[in-house]
Amino acid sequence: MQFINLKIFIVFVVIVFILISLYKELIKPGFTFIIASAALGFFQIITPSEILMGFANEQVAIIIMLLILGDIFKKTPLLNLVFDKIFKNAKNPKSFLGRMMILVASLSAFLNNTPLVAIMMPYVYNWSKQNKIAVSKLLIPLSFASILGGCATLIGTSTNMIINGLLLEQKIIPDLKSISIFDFSYVGIPMIIIGILYLFLFSDKILHSNSDSIYEYKNNIRKYIVEIQVKKSSELINKTIKETNLVNIEDLFLLEIFRKGKTFSKNPDKIVIKEDDILLFVGQTEIIANLINHNKSLIIPSVGMFSKKKLTEIIEIVISHNSFLIGKTSESENFRGKYDATVIAIHRNGEKIYGKTKNLKMKAGDVLLLLAEDNFIKRVKDVNDFYVISKIKEIGNLDFYKSLILVGGTILIILLSAFHFIKLFMGLLILLCISVSINISKPKDILKSVDFDLIFVIALSLSIGTAMTKTGMAQIIANFMIYIFMPMGKIGIMSGIFIITSLLASYITSKAAAAIIFPISLSMSLELEINYMPFVLIVAFASAANFITPIGYQTNLMIFNLGGYKFKDFFKIGLPLTVIYMIVTILIFNYMYF
Repeated sequence: MQFINLKIFIVFVVIVFILISLYKELIKPGFTFIIASAALGFFQIITPSEILMGFANEQVAIIIMLLILGDIFKKTPLLNLVFDKIFKNAKNPKSFLGRMMILVASLSAFLNNTPLVAIMMPYVYNWSKQNKIAVSKLLIPLSFASILGGCATLIGTSTNMIINGLLLEQKIIPDLKSISIFDFSYVGIPMIIIGILYLFLFSDKILHSNSDSIYEYKNNIRKYIVEIQVKKSSELINKTIKETNLVNIEDLFLLEIFRKGKTFSKNPDKIVIKEDDILLFVGQTEIIANLINHNKSLIIPSVGMFSKKKLTEIIEIVISHNSFLIGKTSESENFRGKYDATVIAIHRNGEKIYGKTKNLKMKAGDVLLLLAEDNFIKRVKDVNDFYVISKIKEIGNLDFYKSLILVGGTILIILLSAFHFIKLFMGLLILLCISVSINISKPKDILKSVDFDLIFVIALSLSIGTAMTKTGMAQIIANFMIYIFMPMGKIGIMSGIFIITSLLASYITSKAAAAIIFPISLSMSLELEINYMPFVLIVAFASAANFITPIGYQTNLMIFNLGGYKFKDFFKIGLPLTVIYMIVTILIFNYMYF
């Protein structure tokens, strides 16, 4: 008996270590779980096979494949085309906010919300700057909408799949069935509607107009001179700059207009634009990069056929003081032929430079913005005429039919798995094999996109739940919680589970909270001899619906610095939403299962 008590004490110490390490960020989450599992194995609380079982878990593999596919999705223009269509007529913040949340919540139900938020963030940021709206008013709703949508299906968030994996791994319930893909929708869909309505009505009142970190330091960002040509079909023709949407782009200023040998440098913003005009702008790297990839009315003449390349990079270089290029132009030195790159913009220590980019003579210290072929940095590592400063952006041009295969294939697999025609694992595995075989992605790129720290957290967290169950610790805590909440009935017990899980998830991670509370909740349902499903699902909702702090969920962390937020911003807007989520979840479960 004493030996058993000692094992329970060791498990308790290990869990406390996990909580402190994750909250204080003492070491990386993955290594935290490695140490915890090693300790449990050393004291023979769990066996090596039980430590490793998470790595063979089907749900863990599904999470990894979804993250890989999310990374591959960045190469397709289809999602950006959808964004452009949906937001085209959004002329005010409320209109944009509503459309953004509906779109993100809908997509998050079937796509991993982390890469989706990563794709949307620059779009939302640029829109807010163009329309003179504080980005802090939009980024928390973006993250929260993705969380709301992700909670609506089994595959919407990795936390739901972890809960399903934990359920399938336990051995105490005979003839157990997997959670279906839409079992989460009974709560998830009503909460998408309620959550979006809450954010739509109150986010503007609760969230302050914070100064984001990028805006605060914008004066430290290099500004480049770039020439842009007006296309034949451009909507800018017969308008002045002041009449176009370019005037709303912050930090993009017109210097000159070149037209058939003539130069208009005095009040160029008042000149009516004509076909084939060359406009000389000064702007930041981010703005220029977006013009290359997204603006359909303008082209950068020097880009030429580079826009057709499958994969290109935007690179910053600086001309060295002993460079052979000093005093020469990029055109005269055949820069494109020598280096498989073209000069698209130039920065000269803040100096305003007039004249076409290809005719400008280079000076020592000039910073050039290049559009280059893939692996440019490796090819020029021995070149002494210039030094690479950084890679600004990677631009992928995926063929339309490949984009269709990727997007259509993902939708098809989700539908087939929802109706049990195919296992989600096999469908995703086949799609990844197809993407490699038709060069949508390369094996080395897939390896780079794998988050090994996340894999260790997910896989090894399963062993913590196993240890709690084997030692009887989960049973003891369950009995204690039953004693505390039993007087309040089933609703009181579910409320207690939701509150404890939500607090843990808010201050460590949703995945760790789910792994710790799941065996406790399951044990409580078995002890009470009632339906275990609501007790399983409530842990999933409480851990995934994470709104109170920025550290509990990855999308909250992603937008934290960009929006210039403080912890209290999340608490002020997230606490009411969490309380609403708990009430709705418990009421629906009480109606459905009891």
